[in-house]
Amino acid sequence: MKNLLGVLLCLLNLTACTQMNRMDLSGTWTVRLDSADVGEKESWYGHLYNTPIILPGTTDMAGLGASCQLEPELKKTQLLHLTRAYSYIGPAWYSREIEVPVDWKNKQLILHLERVLWDSQVWIDDTQVNGHEESLTTPHCYNLTPYIKKSGKHILTIRIDNRKRYDISVKELAHAYTEDTQVKWNGILGDMYIEALDNIYIEKIQLYPNAETHELKVVVSVCNATDRECKVDLDLDITGKSDKKKWGKQSENITIAKGCSKIELKCQLDDKTPLWNEFNPYLCQVDVKIANGNDVASQISSSFGLRKLERIGNKLVLNGNPLFLRGTLECCVFPLTGTPPTDKIGWEKVFRAAREYGMNHLRFHSWCPPKAAFEVADEMGFYLQIELPLWSVTLGKENVATIDFLHSEAMRINSEYGNHPSFCFWSLGNELQYDFEVLKNMLSEIKSVDDRHLYTTTSFTFEKGHGTRPEPLDDFFVTQWTDKGWMRGQGVFNTQIPSFDKDFEQAVEGMQVPAITHEVGQYSVYPDLSEISKYTGTLIPLNLMAVRNDLEAKGRLDKAPLYLQASGKLAAILYKEEIERALKTVGISGFQLLDLHDFPGQGTALVGLLNAFWESKGIISGSGFREFCSPVVPLLRFPKAVYTNNEQFVAELDVCNYGQSEFNNQNLVWSVKDGEKEMITEHIVAKQLFVGHNGNLGKIVFPLNDIEKATQLEICVSLEGTEYRNRWHIWVYPEEVTLEWGDVKYTRDYNQALALLDKGEKVLFNPDWRTTKGIEGKFVPVFWSPVHFPNQAGTMGVLCDPKHAALHDFPTDMHTDWQWWDLNINSTTLDVDSLQGGTAIVEMVDNFVNNRRLASLYEGRIGNGELVIATFDLEKSLQNRPVARQMLLSILNYMNSTNFHPLPLSGFEKMKEVFGTVSNTKQAADGIY
Repeated sequence: MKNLLGVLLCLLNLTACTQMNRMDLSGTWTVRLDSADVGEKESWYGHLYNTPIILPGTTDMAGLGASCQLEPELKKTQLLHLTRAYSYIGPAWYSREIEVPVDWKNKQLILHLERVLWDSQVWIDDTQVNGHEESLTTPHCYNLTPYIKKSGKHILTIRIDNRKRYDISVKELAHAYTEDTQVKWNGILGDMYIEALDNIYIEKIQLYPNAETHELKVVVSVCNATDRECKVDLDLDITGKSDKKKWGKQSENITIAKGCSKIELKCQLDDKTPLWNEFNPYLCQVDVKIANGNDVASQISSSFGLRKLERIGNKLVLNGNPLFLRGTLECCVFPLTGTPPTDKIGWEKVFRAAREYGMNHLRFHSWCPPKAAFEVADEMGFYLQIELPLWSVTLGKENVATIDFLHSEAMRINSEYGNHPSFCFWSLGNELQYDFEVLKNMLSEIKSVDDRHLYTTTSFTFEKGHGTRPEPLDDFFVTQWTDKGWMRGQGVFNTQIPSFDKDFEQAVEGMQVPAITHEVGQYSVYPDLSEISKYTGTLIPLNLMAVRNDLEAKGRLDKAPLYLQASGKLAAILYKEEIERALKTVGISGFQLLDLHDFPGQGTALVGLLNAFWESKGIISGSGFREFCSPVVPLLRFPKAVYTNNEQFVAELDVCNYGQSEFNNQNLVWSVKDGEKEMITEHIVAKQLFVGHNGNLGKIVFPLNDIEKATQLEICVSLEGTEYRNRWHIWVYPEEVTLEWGDVKYTRDYNQALALLDKGEKVLFNPDWRTTKGIEGKFVPVFWSPVHFPNQAGTMGVLCDPKHAALHDFPTDMHTDWQWWDLNINSTTLDVDSLQGGTAIVEMVDNFVNNRRLASLYEGRIGNGELVIATFDLEKSLQNRPVARQMLLSILNYMNSTNFHPLPLSGFEKMKEVFGTVSNTKQAADGIY
């Protein structure tokens, strides 16, 4: 034990690193876990412990606590979220020796701990520092001055208790305190130091820039620890943070009273001081100094951006121009540590990825990030929505302690991060319910003390009587729907025939404040199993490992990349239409995706086109996504995806221009290409494009009568001489179709199919999808998570080989696109796990909880008979269903060709219970077509 302690003391080097007036406390500490919560009673403070730990850090990172005993199995516990390798919840005591310099005598000594979860207490030697801190989002700070009476060595002890203190969340899902994304870590993150300040010092400055008058109000919080009031010089310098240009200066001689007080200064800025926005995120720096003669007693610096964010009617306006938020969520998803990064490098990765995919906005769902996130957002020009650590459906006036905590937390957030120009939007929390009078009062108090942000009561709510219109104090409104309809496509894509002339204007009619679409998408994507090797930190991907093991046991591990691509491409297509409908809507000021990247909690919700590390899954590139998610987006309004060749393609041109300026006489180029990318036509229209939404710019009219065979066309619109372009697919089918049956026998009756096969016939078996036992046919994939929402149809889109001969006359990609809507909706997906042999021509990707073999088009040879099973409807109203008619034609041409040689199939003869009964069996020979 003595040797261990000796090594430990060597590691500690006996003192913290002291530089000028700041003692860096990062490095090796000692730790003792207190699961029985007896440390205070037994006086654990004032000495070192036996176990070393590196801080900043957590017990998870140190491998302390209960180790994971779970195996990677497809069980709910493993599938709820990533699993901590080591877990500890309770008090933990951290101790180290510090050496206070002699020249710190008569200084004010302030301990700063950047981020702690949840409660902290501090001891110097064997004396407890008065009070405790409990913020989840801002630094814990202590004045150590009364407790350090002399220089030299002292023992600094910090007790951290990460147990729940207040009821802030439904099932502890709020991302400030949860196991689903950020884990309930114990430790200290970010900057750790003791700062030695003169007895008159600047504690903090709050900056209130006015972009209209080019004036800056500076509120200086000053502490005077002497026993008398003092006269000092207060100097204010404002320069460009990067270019050091001088934009303003102010000096005053002031009297500082004893104790802590606030001094307000106003400084006129140069009229040429640049404004801050996403295109020019120009930052100014304020340096404030207190001087007594030639001696500088205290100085502090902070940056700001000169911007004017306001709402004018139902529009967001920044610096006089309409603002449209292209946003996604950040739910504290950091799978290597389970903790948010406190360095700029970690946040630069996040914001770079978001910008690569066209985003200008991040919403922090039920939490507030550390200062590094704001700093990077300031520098890159991102608009942030911050939320209290609150996701409650039970918050009422009886919850006095919780309300007090939340009110104090809000004030701390404004004080700590309010200077940042990226801090644009404030919400009290996510999907809040119950007592809206309490929420109203809280919002009123927060708004009254800080006008630098726009505020909303809640980011959507399910509370009856609320959620369909803004609350009285809302500056903006985040919702999924209004009292007049949906504001996101997720609610309609599966039930409405695909059309591309839709927007949400009816839903926002009469809206008096800017509307933002809440949590758009949530389209589940099959897991990227290649991601498993990336988990080299404190969290174990037992959920992904379980999926991999299940596929491997079923002999289909090689299919995983195809499942990922097929489901992911469908999700990207749906995200595109979601975003475009929002862009087309005059009266909507933005959208917030859920999510651009994966959310590995709440049942493993892999809804992202990027993985949990903000890295591409190879589904769609950033440049591809930016075609429909950029400051400037060309748009088309057209009524449908599927045409016959006796029609015209007619579309209206729109352009959303939320860029830096207008376009004068801008040429809009549109073209149509066939499946081989050959040019069919091109046209140019010159237009004036104002900042904002530009509608009714003209029509595209293109006759389809020259298209003789089934064809997938690509329509492209671009702004000539720029990077801005956008593309859409449509499908054109022949109006006149002759179905050549040859020797193919058609039946909807299972028994008849068996009889025909027994005779050696070619059989197209098309059972009635309404009586077939299987999985409900759907166009959209699993919503959010099959674990979190288990009672939903479990498919995740089509997977096929476009080169398969059966699809020769049915142009398609390997994944679902809009032409599949009719077939998928009018179908029942077949579970083919009981079949051996044969080939699935059109598969449906199953959800990762079940990993069944699913198909809607399957072939096989049974004895001398040859079978194709199609479980989408190929019989009803084909004259009005060109997609189904074309699929039938393609199948028949294949079955009558020399390419039709299905592999042996067994198990079909045992599937009678799957297909039910058919009251009026029809065959091709009956002439029903």
